[in-house]
Amino acid sequence: MTEHDPAVDDAWEDFHSAVNMTGEELREWLLTNASGEEGFRPEPGHTVSRRGEAVVNLLSKRRVDVTGADVELMREVSDLVRRELADPHREDPRWRHRLMSVGHDPLSPDSARPDEEDLA
Repeated sequence: MTEHDPAVDDAWEDFHSAVNMTGEELREWLLTNASGEEGFRPEPGHTVSRRGEAVVNLLSKRRVDVTGADVELMREVSDLVRRELADPHREDPRWRHRLMSVGHDPLSPDSARPDEEDLA
């Protein structure tokens, strides 16, 4: 049994709060031409970007199986999503593509909208 690590738990929770696409949805997105240069780069032996592929793989892992590199990726993705949502550019399709290339669809109903007033 592995030792409980609060830093891993925090990164895991942040990552899974930021990413609102499933691994399969992200993989399909990355394989489309619509994902643009952020998600689809012709690399020898790779059909999607290395970061996108890493996020897809991470989405299929259990919390107890994450590595130090996975924790770093989870933090990177969470920070990117937070930054992009804090300064939204909904009229710019590249903004949505950047977010979707790491597993966050800003047009999804469950997407956080920090720029909009909370009416609750």
